[in-house]
Amino acid sequence: MAGRDNRSHDRTPGAFPPPSRRRVLRLAGGGLALVALTVGTVGCEEEAVEVEEPGSAGGDATKGGGEGSGDGGGEKGQAPKPLWSKSTSAETYGDNDELVAAGGVVIASGSPLAALDAATGEQKWSLPGGAVPGAPLLLSKDTLYLASSDYDGSVIGYAPASGKETWRSRLGKEYRQPQPIAVDEEQVYVVAEILEKDGSSKTNVIAALNSTTGRIAWKEQRDVGTEQNGIHAAVRGRHLVYTDFKKNLTVRDTASGGQVWTHKTTKTNYGFFTVHQDLVIVPQGNLLQAFNLADGKEKWSLEASDGALFREPAVLEEVLYVADSARTMWAVDPRTGKQLWKSEALADAGLQVPRQYVKAGDTLYGATDLDKQGGIIAIDARTGAVRWTFNDKTGDYHAWLVATDGKRVFALHGKKLHALPV
Repeated sequence: MAGRDNRSHDRTPGAFPPPSRRRVLRLAGGGLALVALTVGTVGCEEEAVEVEEPGSAGGDATKGGGEGSGDGGGEKGQAPKPLWSKSTSAETYGDNDELVAAGGVVIASGSPLAALDAATGEQKWSLPGGAVPGAPLLLSKDTLYLASSDYDGSVIGYAPASGKETWRSRLGKEYRQPQPIAVDEEQVYVVAEILEKDGSSKTNVIAALNSTTGRIAWKEQRDVGTEQNGIHAAVRGRHLVYTDFKKNLTVRDTASGGQVWTHKTTKTNYGFFTVHQDLVIVPQGNLLQAFNLADGKEKWSLEASDGALFREPAVLEEVLYVADSARTMWAVDPRTGKQLWKSEALADAGLQVPRQYVKAGDTLYGATDLDKQGGIIAIDARTGAVRWTFNDKTGDYHAWLVATDGKRVFALHGKKLHALPV
């Protein structure tokens, strides 16, 4: 509305909406039937940023946008026109591991699982069975790992450029629905249900599979009450870090599988964290805390202002980026917790808070949960200024997802995939 003070209206200390119902289904378990949802059921704000019609340049840059070169935007801060836009078979639940770019292709989780040429959008290959709903697209340096869509207990590796199978492993008949959760140079880490004699499952196992031979390196039964689903994981050196829907943050030794330490996370944390060198960095309400991977001791903490709550963090090119629920954007030295800059450009522009980030050049690209006041937001990585926003104006209730190959930025919204120049 003209003349309205967006900052005083939009900055809402402590406002931390839960994840979308579609995302909760993804976290709660793959294969659940998705009930119909309507736009506006989750975290939508009142006022919308003006956007162009679908297939056009997208939204206005609003305050702070468009200045500086190399941001890929059009004239006067307008978002760039897509290089191409394609309808896909995507079936996403709003998690960050459902869109990947590698080997000259971009892949969105779905059935069939289709790989599109990054430059043209033309289909390069597809897998008829597709991705298992709720299971991640787990990408290593040269392999895409998927849970088998045949539900035969296999985990399979594919070459991203060609779609050819390059690796396969099985835990055994006594385990059901193994899902890959993390990968490093030597091992693929999976979680699977342990079958009872009657075919039910009350417990689950975490295991490491050799990424060359497929053989089991180790397996450890997790505690009763832990869940196979809702897991986010990362590997750094000798440490496998993961969270689950039971609000546990756990670190295991990658060589033996032994548990090194575990902490409880707050009710405002839905499993997200980031790692940098020997630290795991976790939002805990209005605190951002960094713990040593070796012993779980706190290394540093950062407090949000005005009672705001920290959202999803990301470390990109040695800088930690995170926003809070008051729509303040932070850039932080991940080693020390020292603030590099703090920006209120998101609040000034009335934009949603990003929940996923990628970086290309000096631009940070953030993807938001829902439509109208979100989409893909291009942010100056040096200052936090908003350069432009891209929105396809479909009104689709799916979360936006973003990925990059360094040459292009890929924006997925529902079944619509756009390639934007960087």
